[in-house]
Amino acid sequence: MPHFDPRVQLPGIVTWLFPSAIWRFPEAGKKVFLSFDDGPIPEVTPWVLALLKKENIPATFFCVADNVRKHPEVFAMIRDNGQTVGNHTFNHLQGLKTPTNEFVRNVEKADALVQSDLFRPPHGFLKRKQYQVLRKQYQLIMWDVVSCDYDIRLSPERVFDNVKRFVRNGSIIVFHDSLKAEKNLRVALPKTIEWLKQQGYSFGSIPNQLNVRKNQFR
Repeated sequence: MPHFDPRVQLPGIVTWLFPSAIWRFPEAGKKVFLSFDDGPIPEVTPWVLALLKKENIPATFFCVADNVRKHPEVFAMIRDNGQTVGNHTFNHLQGLKTPTNEFVRNVEKADALVQSDLFRPPHGFLKRKQYQVLRKQYQLIMWDVVSCDYDIRLSPERVFDNVKRFVRNGSIIVFHDSLKAEKNLRVALPKTIEWLKQQGYSFGSIPNQLNVRKNQFR
């Protein structure tokens, strides 16, 4: 593995703070799990879905519920394409900046629209109390590699390179179906998929029920 890059991987102390969260699936073997945050939006999400369908790839979409409210037809497209969905709060709230009760209510409000046992906190950060409350109702899904496609200072080639350098067996990889990420995503995602296939990786979606993890990937 290359030298740790905090922009691409969360610091180890975060994994220690949230021990029941899922960061990767090493037992899955040579399989990776593409995920997409912050949608659904009509400008980007349908394009992602079309690419995944063309390449026969399952993935997981962590949806901001206010976008689901505004674009229910796009959210329906995700489900109709057989993709998995997860909760990403109602308003993309950052846990560290939000009182615990308000944050939990926001997640519950999102659940009314998204209806998933999977939850990913925006930016990957939670207060300890938020984690303790939410872990009782949701499976927290973090990531092993974030592409940084949202960073407008980066080129699509650098986004692609972020995945190439850090991917490993069972990696959960984060892209974003958002306007901010669109420029990088439309170039980096197809290249990433092609390269991963060339390296012999297969693809999986994150299962909604993770109680028996070792039997999920056989």
